[in-house]
Amino acid sequence: MLISKSFIPILKNNPSEAKIKSHQLMLRVGMIKQSSAGIYSWLPLGFKVMKKIEQIVREEQNKIGAQEILMPTIQSSEIWKESGRYEDYGEEMLRIKDRQDREMLYGPTNEELVTDIFRSSIKSYKSLPQLLYHIQWKFRDEIRPRFGIMRCREFYMKDAYSFDVSDEEALFSYNKFFISYLKTFKRLDLTAIPMAADTGPIGGNLSHEFIILAETGESKIFTDKRIFDVESEGTELNKNSLNDLRKKFEQFYSVTDEKFNKEEFETKVNEKNRLITKGIEVGHIFYFGDKYSKPMGGSVDLPEGKKDFVKMGSYGIGVSRLVGAIIEAKYDEKDEVMKWPISVAPYDVSIIPMINKNDISALDKANRINLELEKNNIEAIIDDTDENFSSKIKKMNLIGAPYQIIIGKQSKDDHIEFKEVGKDSKKIKLSEVIKIIKEQKAKY
Repeated sequence: MLISKSFIPILKNNPSEAKIKSHQLMLRVGMIKQSSAGIYSWLPLGFKVMKKIEQIVREEQNKIGAQEILMPTIQSSEIWKESGRYEDYGEEMLRIKDRQDREMLYGPTNEELVTDIFRSSIKSYKSLPQLLYHIQWKFRDEIRPRFGIMRCREFYMKDAYSFDVSDEEALFSYNKFFISYLKTFKRLDLTAIPMAADTGPIGGNLSHEFIILAETGESKIFTDKRIFDVESEGTELNKNSLNDLRKKFEQFYSVTDEKFNKEEFETKVNEKNRLITKGIEVGHIFYFGDKYSKPMGGSVDLPEGKKDFVKMGSYGIGVSRLVGAIIEAKYDEKDEVMKWPISVAPYDVSIIPMINKNDISALDKANRINLELEKNNIEAIIDDTDENFSSKIKKMNLIGAPYQIIIGKQSKDDHIEFKEVGKDSKKIKLSEVIKIIKEQKAKY
């Protein structure tokens, strides 16, 4: 891709209205454009990153046996009245009426709608468990949207729902999502810590937030530093292994501020291991039993002619929010350098030829290199403008491809100047460049 043909409207300076680095970068590099308060258009660069995150989320959901569906953004008020949440949810719900004066709403979440789908389709315990998920836009009418896509009104979210015959089986499903989230965030090169959390308007008595540490985060957290050393690799998808994994995390005090108890924190955690900081919520899982299935009649036939209401959980990941969360974790604000994890980078490598009006040989070489990269499924962006070299480097540092190929005086014969962003460059063959990038991509 040539940068001259790309829709990447880069601004020279940080927008004055942006207060945190993710909002600054996303506006400055043209990833998003505000449409109205808390509502954004996603432009090509930002959309590419978000769609790559979405695919990783989808792959990890599929691995635990969850099945993808797609529910509408507009829902009938009737099912929310059945569950008892229509009046209770609050002013964040956008309530509307259609031309026939029927009460509708723009879905802030989907517990009611998915329960309605389930109850009309599944009648026997033999069909359980069922794990269903979708990735769809949500709307919550935030009273004060801020921080760009981190606290906006319209957002892109993966929400999943589990249906089980008993509490024991439901906790097994809960733990499947627990491990799935850990693996998802690891593929995004994020360290997300599961923390006991309040259930809020979703309800229930068991909940974990997945938090990444960031000073710009809105969640205050209290944790034992040793939780960062818990290893989840190699955990099998069986009841004992998943239960043991959760116990490994839960042996260390780790809560959000709603669950914080000072006496308990100081009793359970030695002073040297105490960490009080801020973080960004990137995922939230809930177990709430028959909170929705009971009022909505979501029951199944059991052996011996009995019926019982299914036990449910819900599991959310903010796909669009993760774009901002990764920036908060990776962007070097001082040097104005972004390095996307290669698993979600908009481009794997940027090619920066030193061009002048009388000599386009560097650009020709850049195009030849790009052809070889394409053959190896490596996506590159070429800066084919006639800007000076320092401007090109600054621009590519903002775009954030994790690798750069510089075609200048050091690029002679069959060697090229190659660097990983944030590290020193080296002069190597293109075949070695391809090998390095392919190996890194394979890790994720």
